[in-house]
Amino acid sequence: MDPRIREHAEIIVNHSIDCSEGDNVVIDAHPVAEGLVTAIVEAVAEVGGHPLVIQERLGKRFRRAYLKHYDGEFEAPEHTHALYEAMDAYIAIKGGDNETELGDVDTETQSAYEKAYEPVRETRLNKTWNLTLYPAAANAQQAEMATEEYENFVYDAIVKDWDAVRDHQQEMADRLTDADEVRIVSGETTDLTMSVAGNETLNDYGENNLPGGEVFTAPVKDSVDGEAYFDIPIYHQGREIDGARLVFEDGKVIEHSAEKNEELLTDVLETDEGARYLGELGIGMNRDIDRFTRNILFDEKMGDTVHMAVGRAYPETVGENNVQNESAVHVDMILDMSEDSYIELDGEVVQRNGTFWFEE
Repeated sequence: MDPRIREHAEIIVNHSIDCSEGDNVVIDAHPVAEGLVTAIVEAVAEVGGHPLVIQERLGKRFRRAYLKHYDGEFEAPEHTHALYEAMDAYIAIKGGDNETELGDVDTETQSAYEKAYEPVRETRLNKTWNLTLYPAAANAQQAEMATEEYENFVYDAIVKDWDAVRDHQQEMADRLTDADEVRIVSGETTDLTMSVAGNETLNDYGENNLPGGEVFTAPVKDSVDGEAYFDIPIYHQGREIDGARLVFEDGKVIEHSAEKNEELLTDVLETDEGARYLGELGIGMNRDIDRFTRNILFDEKMGDTVHMAVGRAYPETVGENNVQNESAVHVDMILDMSEDSYIELDGEVVQRNGTFWFEE
C-alpha cells in the first residue's frame, strides 16, 4: 500500500474526526477506495471505535437507478435517517464514480430528491463529519491528468501539517470576522459588495473537508449587490456549468446567464426561495491546489480564487442576530483572483492579484 494512503487515513481519523473509543463511525465510499477504507478501518479500530462501511451518498450509479425507476413522491426513508442519528461520525470518500452518471436524470427529479432528503442531510451535518477523496483513475481523467500525476497532486494537497495551515490562515479569518463590508473586484466582469457584519468566519484546516485550505463565512442575506462572473467551471448534477454570470440586488439574484448549460443554472436558482441568495463567501488559500480539476472539493480551495455559493448557509457562520439563508441546494461557483483583481474589507485592500497583505 502507498504509505501516503495510511497517512491520509491517520489524518482523517486522528485529526479530522478526532475519533475516540466507542465512537460509531460510518464510512461512505466507492469500492475503488478500498485501500483507503481499509486503512481508515484499521485506524478507527486502533482507538477503539466501531466502523461501518456503506455506499449510500456516493454510489451515483445506484442513485441513478433509483431516480430513473422510482415513480412517486420522494421521502427520506426512516432507516436511512436512523443510521445517521445513531452514528457519532461520518466519513465520505469521493472517488471512482463517473461524475456524469446523473447526467441523463432530469433536473426536476434530482431537485425533488434533494429537497426530500434535506432532513437526512441536516442530521448528517449536525454530527462530526469529513469529506475527502481517493485519487482514482476516473478522477485523474476528469482532471485531464495522468493517474500518477493526479495521485501526487491529491496527496500534496492533503498530506501536510494542518496545524501550520490553521495558523497561516487565521490572520485572514480574523480579519474577515472583524469586517463589516466586503468588496470583490475582478477585471471588468466582477464588482460585488456584501455585508458580513455579525457573521463568523471559519478557518478550514482539514476537519470537515480534506483537503482544507480556505476561510469562509456567510453574507448578510439581503446585502449582496453588484455583478459576478465565474470564470472557472463547476460540475453539478453530472453536468458542467461554464461562464456563469449573476447580478444581485438586495441580496437576490435578479439576472443570470451562463455560456454553457444555462438551463441547469436556472434550475438551481429556481429550486426554492433561498436558492437565489448567497449562502457562502469563501477564499481559497491552498496553493498546492494550483489547477482546476473539475472537483469542487479541491477547486474551491485553490489558491488565488474566491468562491460563492448560492443556497444554504452553514449555521456556524451566521451570527445570532442575522438570518440564516435556507435552501435545499448549496452550489459553489468560483472566480480567478490571480490577475487584475482585489478584495477589500471596509475599504482596505487585503488581497491583490492573489497575494494577501500579510504575505507582502
